Amino acid sequence: MILEHQLDEDTFRAILPEEITWEPFPFPAGARLAVMVGHPAEPGPYLIWVKGPRGTKLMPHKHPEDRIYTVISGVFYIGLGEAFDDDKLKAYPPGSVIVLPGETWHFHWAKSGEYVTQVSALGPLGLEYHDSRDDPRGSAGAAIGSERSNGRLCDHSNSASGEFAYHIDKQFRHTAVIDPRRLFVSRERIE
Repeated sequence: MILEHQLDEDTFRAILPEEITWEPFPFPAGARLAVMVGHPAEPGPYLIWVKGPRGTKLMPHKHPEDRIYTVISGVFYIGLGEAFDDDKLKAYPPGSVIVLPGETWHFHWAKSGEYVTQVSALGPLGLEYHDSRDDPRGSAGAAIGSERSNGRLCDHSNSASGEFAYHIDKQFRHTAVIDPRRLFVSRERIE
């Protein structure tokens, strides 16, 4: 019997905390994403970490994929519903595991400080905001184009059409394609 491995899971490896590459992405200012395993833009399993700095609010949105959140650090506040309501927020401390079925409207708030959550799911990753006025992706190219990540300049192209690329390190080229329903992030090794 020939065993077929999942993408990025065919070789033993470890990711140490100092090797995590935090990337800007089209969420509220200051939020960061680290692709740990897999390729969120493609079908198949992926594992990402999301960091929300103190005060960051992610307004009501949903994902088509089922997700499992694990709180790594900080307190993760999440509420369910189509309208942001701080009375519906529940606080989850580090070590908490939250199962969020696909197509569930929800919102987050870094109410008491920065949090880091681990998200595992089967891609492709998708994102839809309940109110399009809350969607920060409309100006993502301009906002992210002026930022630096870990001292490495992000390089964008064609952001007016909803596609931009950026180099976070010398090994990978990251490309994000944004449309009204999905955020696609891919990475390819630079030869």
